[in-house]
Amino acid sequence: QVQLVESGGGLVQAGGSLRLSCAASGLTFSAAGWFRQTPGNEREFVGCIVGNGRLYYADSAEGRFTVSRDNAKNTVYLQMNSLKPEDTAVYYCAASPFTTSGHRCSTPRGYEYWGQGTQVTVSS
Repeated sequence: QVQLVESGGGLVQAGGSLRLSCAASGLTFSAAGWFRQTPGNEREFVGCIVGNGRLYYADSAEGRFTVSRDNAKNTVYLQMNSLKPEDTAVYYCAASPFTTSGHRCSTPRGYEYWGQGTQVTVSS
């Protein structure tokens, strides 16, 4: 059974940092991504990692957020620095054993498996 278990969300002041983790079990993935969603809005791409380490980021995340992967732990991370109130959202990790392109890794359609989501709240 495939499971993606997220952790690391919480409340932080603007300018602070958080690191989200996404531990995968029952799955060897070729791509993993992070998305976020606020009430009434579609899920928004944040960043992803494909293959042997190609990274892609949304403009809003570029320079502040870093996606990384620990193959030994089958875990993907999202390090978020310089957080802003507009980063407040539920963050979801996603994984796919099939996706190999940057285009697909940046869209929700590129993933078969999703985590449960973790709330990130940035106070001003």
